[in-house]
Amino acid sequence: MKRVFNFSAGPAVLPEEVLRQAADEMLSYKDSGMSVMEMSHRSKDFEQIINDAEADLRTLLEIPDNYKVLFLQGGATLQFSMVPLNLFKNKVVDFIHTGAWTEKAIAEASRYGEARIIASSEDQAFTYIPDLNNLKFSEDSDYVHMVQNNTIYGTRFTSIPDTKGKVLVSDMSSNILSEPIDVSKFGLIFAGAQKNIGPAGTTIVIIREDLITKDYLEHTPLMLQYKLHTDKGSMYNTPPTYGIYICGLVFKHLLHTGGVIAMYQKNLKKANLLYDALDASQMFHGTVRKVDRSLMNVTFKTDSEELDKLFIAGAKTRGFVNLKGHRSVGGMRASIYNAMPYEGVLALVEYMKEFEAEHQS
Repeated sequence: MKRVFNFSAGPAVLPEEVLRQAADEMLSYKDSGMSVMEMSHRSKDFEQIINDAEADLRTLLEIPDNYKVLFLQGGATLQFSMVPLNLFKNKVVDFIHTGAWTEKAIAEASRYGEARIIASSEDQAFTYIPDLNNLKFSEDSDYVHMVQNNTIYGTRFTSIPDTKGKVLVSDMSSNILSEPIDVSKFGLIFAGAQKNIGPAGTTIVIIREDLITKDYLEHTPLMLQYKLHTDKGSMYNTPPTYGIYICGLVFKHLLHTGGVIAMYQKNLKKANLLYDALDASQMFHGTVRKVDRSLMNVTFKTDSEELDKLFIAGAKTRGFVNLKGHRSVGGMRASIYNAMPYEGVLALVEYMKEFEAEHQS
């Protein structure tokens, strides 16, 4: 069976070991006689699956005891509504604006209150992370919102802003479990699973207990209340059972292969290989300020749209798929999430060198 090197930004590549185990258990999970897709979310088997997934995630991220872990639906996009609906008191939020995902969150928060941009990299098409020193937070803001890693532009926060006691909310959809984080520095973390953890459809929320109250905005729907989901253990309604099962397999895989620190070292090695190739190239060039380069999403171009198209087409024939850059920025994007093997990045670099040698003018 042929497997390609899938550089998709999401849904993204999963560990082959996880896919093989899921395939082995497709018809019958352990001795249950049924697939996880078929079993009741109230069953003992699934209760064990979700409890193990939470415990393993807590171990991987060293999540403090005063944080709750939720497995929800709606993707990270639904959190753009859920966060302000639950955290707004003064109805003001400060944003560090780094691209499309904060833009969408700003638009949604503005429906319920005031969204203030306290730092932005829009002046240079989001190709860098704004200066985090001496940020001026609004006295009346309820929280500060950031996106840790930006899939479209290929930027990454390499440090966490000092919010002077303000609650910090971070969208970690594209970098969760890729490098160590100090959960205690955040009031709330959310992440869509489809980039580094599992299939699309599952969303993970890690929220500090003091933020879980009944003091949400009036008319907040039941399904958008964090307190309801924490009280019901993520099972107010039927959760994305199969997605949670796959997430749990990925967590166990990470634990068995050295945890987040080991994964971070692997990710650094992959990213450095590709960035070094870009820096040495006369044809390809990265699009992001070097100090702000993402470990997960490497964006690059040639000086010719025609060459970019030729490169992408040629890559597909070599078994490198989903290298086309986001439609808003063009060029190429290699998403090298946790499950992308080093061999895939090495093969891509070799193809880049061959392409450059062939098309040099």
